[in-house]
Amino acid sequence: MSQFSFESDVSRLLKLDAPISSGPQPRWQRKAASANTSTVSPMKGTSRTNSTSRTPGRTPTSKCQNTPGAKGKSSPGDDRFIPVRNSKNMEVASYLVSREKHMDLVKPPSLKEKQAAMMHLLSGVDVEKARILRYQGPAPPVPEGYSNTQKVLYSQQGYTPLSLLKKKRHIPTQPERVLDAPAVRNDFYLNPLDWSVDNVVCVALGQFGTYLWDAETGNVTQHMKMEGQDYPSSVSWVPTGGNIIAIGTSFKTVQIWDVERNKCLRNMQGHSGRVSSLSWNGHLLSSGSRSGQIHHHDVRMVQHHVATLSGHSQEVCGLAWSPGGRLLASGSNDNNLLVWANGTTSSAPLHSLQQHTAAVKALAWCPWQASLLASGGGTNDHHIRLWNINTGICFNAVDAKSQVCSVLWSSEHKELLSAHGYAKNQLTLWAYPAMVPIAELLGHTERVLQVVASPDGSSVMSVGADESLRLWRCFQGDESRKKKKQQQLGGTNTGRLSQNCLR
Repeated sequence: MSQFSFESDVSRLLKLDAPISSGPQPRWQRKAASANTSTVSPMKGTSRTNSTSRTPGRTPTSKCQNTPGAKGKSSPGDDRFIPVRNSKNMEVASYLVSREKHMDLVKPPSLKEKQAAMMHLLSGVDVEKARILRYQGPAPPVPEGYSNTQKVLYSQQGYTPLSLLKKKRHIPTQPERVLDAPAVRNDFYLNPLDWSVDNVVCVALGQFGTYLWDAETGNVTQHMKMEGQDYPSSVSWVPTGGNIIAIGTSFKTVQIWDVERNKCLRNMQGHSGRVSSLSWNGHLLSSGSRSGQIHHHDVRMVQHHVATLSGHSQEVCGLAWSPGGRLLASGSNDNNLLVWANGTTSSAPLHSLQQHTAAVKALAWCPWQASLLASGGGTNDHHIRLWNINTGICFNAVDAKSQVCSVLWSSEHKELLSAHGYAKNQLTLWAYPAMVPIAELLGHTERVLQVVASPDGSSVMSVGADESLRLWRCFQGDESRKKKKQQQLGGTNTGRLSQNCLR
């Protein structure tokens, strides 16, 4: 029975039917009671009463004292909000931020490039360099009826100074004069044309010998004639001036001629094959033959043969001394380009350049950059290559799409001219250093065998297998610049320069 009485007592104690009268008051009741209690200032002479509300934590005997002249703040809702920092996990947040920065630094380059590419694809611009705000006016409207295929952007205030504009010069694509060259041999390995500093052109016309064309007067004269089946295979004027010319022949000799007196001064022997290439270096004449050997001749000495270079295995069809006379470049039918140092007497060249895949005949040293050499390959190569001779490295190669027969530089316009064979038989003008074609000179119906420049560099002459000589004025310069150059040279040379211009 005691167990049942205990359960009834517990049930009676837990019963909540009656209102709780002795419990703590809610907060809103305490605020309302505090607002109804008025505090009288002692300045009015009214005695203070003890406050019925007590602040938790104060002793029961303490009295609520007010500062004289101050009103108690009793308006509800003015409590300050003090956040609890513990729940924000500031240390964890700081770690995560620093970790993201650290991860950006340790990302592999491939991932960074991929992310940059994705951002560029998504935004359409480089995000790091893009500018959101434009501090300029809009482009002006296009005039009515105007069509521009290149979609040039216009600007109201943008312009290019005249000093920065490069004037586009006119390049004639048609020859100014065409001369007959009957019986010229259609042989890729020969060098039948040269232009002297006295403005006289010499051309080898097979069994007819050599002919001279005076560019000032237009007179044509026969210089020498070969006997039997022999023919002149190469010609080269002395670059220092005068009327001296070297002629290589098919019967293995090199002849030195005085053109003014029409007299053969020397007949130098020593080669075992035809002499197909010649190049002067002061009083030293270098000759290349079909045997693959290169001979050095000192034309001042009775014993003219001073050295032999034997680096090639087939016909030497290209020879060119550098402007300073320090290096000799030789090209051959063995597809090799060799560079020899002046004074070399052995068969060990300074550089052996073997990137060409066909005969190397076209050679030209850059007149304003001593270490730059241009070369061209034959039918199976089609490439023009630019070499740094200091290192022996080919730093540029361009596919010319046809056989390269000859090359030459223009020092005034910083351009390269190349002569080609099938299929267009054209002369191509290249902009340096970009090596992009800027003009094509058409006219020859068969391959161009060789091209040479005039003394003043304004014109070139080409000889083709179609038995024609063509004169091109593709390097005409600024007249004001020419006059200024003549004034700098002085009055003594002015007449000489004017004589070097073609009429």
